Amino acid sequence: MEKVPIRDLVDQLHALGVAPGGILLVHTAFSRVGPVEKGILGFIEALRIAVGPRGTLVMPSMTDDDEHPFDPQRTPCRGLGVVPDMFWRLPGVCRSNSPHAFAAAGPEAEHITAPHPVEVPHGPKSPVGRVHDAEGQVLLLGASHDANTTIHLAEALAGVRYRRPKHCTVLRDAKLMRVDYAETDHCCQRFVLMDQWLDAARRQRRGRVGRAEARLAGARVIANLAIARLRLDETVFLHPAGVDPECDEARASLSGCSRTAKSS
Repeated sequence: MEKVPIRDLVDQLHALGVAPGGILLVHTAFSRVGPVEKGILGFIEALRIAVGPRGTLVMPSMTDDDEHPFDPQRTPCRGLGVVPDMFWRLPGVCRSNSPHAFAAAGPEAEHITAPHPVEVPHGPKSPVGRVHDAEGQVLLLGASHDANTTIHLAEALAGVRYRRPKHCTVLRDAKLMRVDYAETDHCCQRFVLMDQWLDAARRQRRGRVGRAEARLAGARVIANLAIARLRLDETVFLHPAGVDPECDEARASLSGCSRTAKSS
């Protein structure tokens, strides 16, 4: 199969609406983009050229390993694909020191990856919260909204009350410490509802980058639409009872919750 030239990827990203000089949060499945000139490094190069020298490229970089302490210099990404795991290793890329890490390159990288609470993985003070506040864009490339962490931010901002018990291991004062917390979490499959809401509002750009389907929308737009739906129905992103065990666990946590309870 013929490799997609880097220049073609850049042109496709700009045609989609990627803004040079802006902040771009990327969720991607490289296998769907197809063979690319210079491989994974060529693909990352295309993303960085698209945002330009004054733009900042951001990717998730979490470990999903609850039992071992996170080391931003050594711990690999798990379950995020080859692009994020290559990205954080590159020279000049900042990676936040958290099991829920993000990585970033560009002028705003240090700000985006500054310390963030372990107990609220995708809240206002997290990297996705900072991308939102800076009016960044979210690119889904070969991925759908079920991978979109900005929707978890919307859950936090909307103050949803459902939680699932989680824990992770961190290194504090040279000692291993288990941190238990309750996370706004579930299977996330119903995040794909964002497609119809964004499309209906004409606030999502669709196209192709390489051989992959691409979606682009503003982080604030995504959050605001999701918040509006959550305020109408707090459980809109949860499956009906009995469909998915993670959603069932989240639903069960609502019993006994105060209706005025808010997310931290």
